[in-house]
Formats: sequence, C-alpha cells, structure tokens
Amino acid sequence: MNFKNLIHFLTELNKNNSKEWMDANRKWYKEVRDDYISWLDKMDLALAAIDDQYYSTPGKKGINRINNNLMFHPNKPIYKDHFGAGLDKRPNTGDFYVEIGIEQSMLAGGFWRPVPKTLRSIRDAIDYDGEELKKILNKKSFKETFGDLVLDEKLKSAPKGFSNDHPHIDLLRNKTFAVLHSFSNTEVLQEDFEQKVIKVYQEMLPFRRYLNKAVTV
Repeated sequence: MNFKNLIHFLTELNKNNSKEWMDANRKWYKEVRDDYISWLDKMDLALAAIDDQYYSTPGKKGINRINNNLMFHPNKPIYKDHFGAGLDKRPNTGDFYVEIGIEQSMLAGGFWRPVPKTLRSIRDAIDYDGEELKKILNKKSFKETFGDLVLDEKLKSAPKGFSNDHPHIDLLRNKTFAVLHSFSNTEVLQEDFEQKVIKVYQEMLPFRRYLNKAVTV
C-alpha cells in the first residue's frame, strides 16, 4: 500500500476541496481508492487469521464514501480529509474502524452514540456484569493503547431505570462506548504499520466482544 501517495492525494484535495478539482483528478482518486481497498482486503485476511470469530469484510464492502453528508452537515466541505473503512462488520454489532488521514490516522471500535435500544442493552450488561468491563478498561496494556473511553457527552444523572448510587454509575452515564488509538503519519509510513494494526485489533477485541455480546444476546 502506497500510503505516501494516499496522504499526498488527501493533502491536495484538502487544499482544493471542490467537485471541479475532484473531477480533474478522478483518475488519481480511483488509483488511491483501489490501492486502499486492496490493503483492506489484505488486512481482512490477516485479522481473520488471528480471530476465529472474525466476520469477513472485503475492502469494497468496508470502505466509506469520501463525500461528506451535506444534508445533515451543510457547513462541512464536500469531501472528507481522510479515507475511512469498517472491518469485522458483523450486522448489528460495533465494527473495527480504520481511518487514514492527512495529519494523523486512527483505529477505533465500539459504539458511537448508539440508538436507544442498543444503548439500553449495553447499560443492562453493565448493570449485570460491569466489573468485567471495568477489568477490560483498566488492564495496563489496554490503558497504554487507548487511554479511557472516547470522550463524549454524558448524562448528568443516572439513566432511567438506574439509581445515582449504582456502583457503575460513571459507566452507565455514557452515551458513547468506544475507544481509539491514533497514529502519526510517520508511523503509518513505517514498514511495521500492518503489524501495529493487528496488535491494536487484538488489544481491542475483549472490549468489542463485551459490547457485541451485550447487544446480541
């Protein structure tokens, strides 16, 4: 995968974020996109080899559109400043998100502001066995890789059906249950980047499995 070419393309696109520029550079865009899809296919096979529960997700299925959704975000530029994709995309579960951007890239997983039914299922799991989730979140290697949960809005008090003195109230008040690990461009361009992706995937796996079990059982 020529990540240097991908980052160069995104840098130029960010300077000239218009349909006219994209149309004039459509061949370059397709070249970069196809290269990224091929790399996703490679990672799809690599992750399947280390995870017996992995849900095969070819690059074409996993890759996200580069266009921003201007209907809901009219003030955003036409095109994103990154290439994003989801792997291990089993239906109705949280996938493993891979984003390569201009200044930094990231791997993320979990649920970002899930729908009420899904959020309730996660909270019910925490109510039943929150200690298991805390054990995952507080593991030394997990902390070193992700820090804490992604910072997002939290309820000011206990969600409906739970008390303010619940032993896991800090977790229950979350609206988002996700973690992320960032990479610099220098790291992305290094030869061992794929191995680092696999290592982060493995570290995140218990967290994702806990959440996926909560929303599917």
